[in-house]
Amino acid sequence: SGRKILSADYSQVELRVLAHFSEDPKLVEAFQEDMDVHQYTATLLYNVSRDDVTRQMRNVAKTINFSIVYGVSAFGLAQGLVVSVSEAQAFIDSYFARYSKVKEYLETQKEEARQRGFLKTILGRRSYFPEINSQNQNRRQFAERAAINAPIQGSAADIIKLAMIEIQKELERKKLKSLMMIQVHDELVFDALSS
Repeated sequence: SGRKILSADYSQVELRVLAHFSEDPKLVEAFQEDMDVHQYTATLLYNVSRDDVTRQMRNVAKTINFSIVYGVSAFGLAQGLVVSVSEAQAFIDSYFARYSKVKEYLETQKEEARQRGFLKTILGRRSYFPEINSQNQNRRQFAERAAINAPIQGSAADIIKLAMIEIQKELERKKLKSLMMIQVHDELVFDALSS
């Protein structure tokens, strides 16, 4: 017997949370059908079949999928994809045309943050956005991006913390010698005793 490092992570947890909150039918379907969500997004953005999605198309779709969660601007996305701002804006527009409920959800979140000053995660933890109504455009836009991201990233954190509690209970119940060593975003790393 010996010790091994075991790593376990959630697959696309933030995008799954976004699908849950937005109830966007296309995004929900992608996860229910266990599709490669980045490949699926590429089929929508480029209007091609799954078999025709190239690695570059998938990489662009992946960047856009995660950028949307962070409330990226066309300027920010242009830098990430090394394309013009107008091309980046076209990608964002195309994304929201395909995932229209995602756009609705994100706009609703910003408006709720403006009205209440805070938003909640899936377990009810609050994030506050004191600059959301600032006269300073940069501060206001930063707060809007944070308002888009905080409930999604915060809910993903809630989920991993619940998983850690349940896994620890199971390790103790089964009297296993394996140890949960570290949590990195949506990943848990174990020092596992193998037989």
